[in-house]
Amino acid sequence: MTRRTLVNALLVLAVVALFAVPLLIDGGSSEYGGTDAAVTEELEADGYTPWFDSLFSPAGEVESGLFALQAALGGGVLGYVLGRLRGRRTPTPAAPGAGEQ
Repeated sequence: MTRRTLVNALLVLAVVALFAVPLLIDGGSSEYGGTDAAVTEELEADGYTPWFDSLFSPAGEVESGLFALQAALGGGVLGYVLGRLRGRRTPTPAAPGAGEQ
């Protein structure tokens, strides 16, 4: 095993540990709620009423799917733009015999 492979393996283990250790220590006793829900509860407790209602309220699975689709499209556009920018910087090799007389 080379040094580079060992470093990569240790980095992967460290990232996995960053996610796994807090979940194992907690043991599932706390609720992991989103900040949107927490803020909504706080605002409603203070008497805030929304200005308007949503036009479209999909079910939970559909909402998750739409969010994943949005993330995939954004990632695709970002990858395309970065690829195009990278392609502009990379010089194209000249054809053999070009420029010779």
